[in-house]
Amino acid sequence: MFEKMFGTFGNGKNGGSPARMIVMLAFFTALYVVLERFLSINMWNMRIGFAFVALAMSGMLYGPLATGLVGAVGDILGMLLFPTGPYFPGFTLNAFLTGAVFGLFLHDTITVKRMIGAVAVNQLGLSLLLQTLWISITYGAPYAGLLPVRLTQCLVLIPIQLITLQVLARPLAAAVRRATPGRA
Repeated sequence: MFEKMFGTFGNGKNGGSPARMIVMLAFFTALYVVLERFLSINMWNMRIGFAFVALAMSGMLYGPLATGLVGAVGDILGMLLFPTGPYFPGFTLNAFLTGAVFGLFLHDTITVKRMIGAVAVNQLGLSLLLQTLWISITYGAPYAGLLPVRLTQCLVLIPIQLITLQVLARPLAAAVRRATPGRA
């Protein structure tokens, strides 16, 4: 039960040694920062990008807790190294939860239903509702006034994320199998 919720940490079942796991999580964190800060369209109330790919890959390998940490550490490092606005801990919480959701849905089993579940929870729950709240608090904008723009972002990102995950699912699953000793 614990392993399903939080993944395993370098015990040979999930990517080899603890050192290998740390290196891989550092790689996913760096990839997240690059994709989030440099390969995204950014506005004060909206961001469209591919940083979710780093979280999805990490989630497939290491589960919710480790992937949540990739998101949170990536958010903090990105903010410190390449700030795009004021720091607010709610954004870091969102990054953690987004990673945890990808890990919860995609760890061990990658199916279309699980991909849809991960994207729906992340976009409609975390991005639309919670991230909008953090933007409203940070910038003093009315929550209800932000919702239409944020809904548009979610409606654009849902198919982008689903198509991207479906295109990458087979190669990512193969990479996960190669990277994890003992998996068939």
